[in-house]
Amino acid sequence: MADAPRERSPFLGLLPLPERMAVVQALRTETVGGLVLLAAALVALVWANTPWSGTYEQIRDFHFGIPALGLDLSVEHWTADGLLALFFLVAGIELKRELVVGELRTPATAALPVIAALCGMIVPAALYAVTVTAGGGSMEGWAVPMATDIAFALAVLAVLSTHLPAALRAFLLTLAVVDDLGAILIIAVFFTDDLNLAALGGAFACLLLFHLLQRFRVRGWWWYVPLGIVTWALMYNGGVHATVAGVAIGLILRTTRDEGETASPAERTSHLLHPVSAGVVVPLFALFAAGVGISAGALGEVFTRPEPLGVVIGLVAGKTLGIFAGTYLAARFTRAKLNPELAWADVLALAVLAGIGFTVALLIGELAFPDEVVSEQVKAAVLVGSVLAAALAALLIKRRNAVYRRLYEEETRDDDQDGIPDIYQRAGAAER
Repeated sequence: MADAPRERSPFLGLLPLPERMAVVQALRTETVGGLVLLAAALVALVWANTPWSGTYEQIRDFHFGIPALGLDLSVEHWTADGLLALFFLVAGIELKRELVVGELRTPATAALPVIAALCGMIVPAALYAVTVTAGGGSMEGWAVPMATDIAFALAVLAVLSTHLPAALRAFLLTLAVVDDLGAILIIAVFFTDDLNLAALGGAFACLLLFHLLQRFRVRGWWWYVPLGIVTWALMYNGGVHATVAGVAIGLILRTTRDEGETASPAERTSHLLHPVSAGVVVPLFALFAAGVGISAGALGEVFTRPEPLGVVIGLVAGKTLGIFAGTYLAARFTRAKLNPELAWADVLALAVLAGIGFTVALLIGELAFPDEVVSEQVKAAVLVGSVLAAALAALLIKRRNAVYRRLYEEETRDDDQDGIPDIYQRAGAAER
C-alpha cells in the first residue's frame, strides 16, 4: 500500500533544520552589518548638518581613478558603482541558493513569498504614480520605494531586542532576495546610459568565460578576481549599471557541492564576502549617500513636493498594503495554513518592517534624479519613510514579542547539548 502524501508544513511553521541553520548564519552577519549601517547613516546625517558639511562634500565629490579606461569617478560614485557590485554579488549568490536549495526551489514553496514580494513592489510603485500624477510631479522615481533593505530591517530588530522566530526572519529574507532581483532588473532595463555594444559584448564574453571556468571546475582566485574586475569595468563602460555584473557573477557561481567538497564555490565566496559586504561596503555607501541637509524647510518639502511624498507613501503604505494583501491572497489561493502559533498581525508587522528601503532605494533615487536638488529631496524622503516604517513596525512587533520569545525559546532549546534543537528530534521521532 502506498504511503499517504505528507502534509505540507504550515506557512511560517518550523523550518527544516538545514534551512534554519543557513538562515541563522546569513542573518547573523546581516544583523551586525545592519547595526554598522545605522551608525554610518547617522554619522553621515550629523556630518552633513554641521559647520563641517563642506568637508563632507569635498570628500564625497573627490575624483580619482583611471581616466583612460573611463573610470574617473567621485568617491560617492565609486561606492555606488564599484563597492555595491560586491553587495549585489552576495545578493546574487543568496538568490541562487534560494532557487537551488531554499524557499524558491519548488513552485509550491516559492509561490507565496514571490507573490508577496511582487505585490510589495507593484503597489508602492502604483501609489507613487498616483501621488505624483495628482501633484504634477515626475514619474522618474517610480522604482524608488520598491526595495526592502534587509540589513536595516534586521538592525531594527536587534535594537528592539526581539526574538522573532526563524520562519518569520526567513520569510523577510526571501522577500528581500526577490526584491533585490527586481531592483537589479529595473536598474538594468530602465537606468542605462548610451549603450556601448563593444564593451557590453566584452562583458558578456567574460561572463561566458566565468561560466566555463565554473563548469570545468577550475579553481584558484587568480582566475576569478581579475576576470570579475574586467567584467565590472566593461559593464560600467557598456552603459549598464555596473552592479549588474555583480549579480550576474553571483548567479553563475556553483551552489551545489561536488563529492568530497566541504563547501561549494558560492558558499566559499559568500563566506568571504558577506561580512565585507554587510560590514564595510553597505555602510560606506550609506556614509556617502545619506548625507543630506535636514532642516524644517527640507522636511516640509518631503511632505509637500509630489516626488518625495510619493516615496514616503510608497514605502510606508505601499509596502505594507502590497506585502500583506499579496501574502493573504496567495495563502488563500494556495490553501496554505498559517502557523496556528502565529496570527496575521505578525505578517502585517513584517510587511510594515519591509517598508525600510534604505540602500537600494537611495541607489535608485540617485539614478532616477540626476538633478541634485530633487535627488536630495528624494534621499530625505527615503530616510523619513524608512524611519516611519521602522517606528510603526517596532510598535507592532513589541506588542507580540512575548509570543515570539516563547516560540524562539522552543525552537532553540537544546537540553541534551548535542547541537541539534530538541524540537527537531521530537519532530523526527513523531515522523517515525
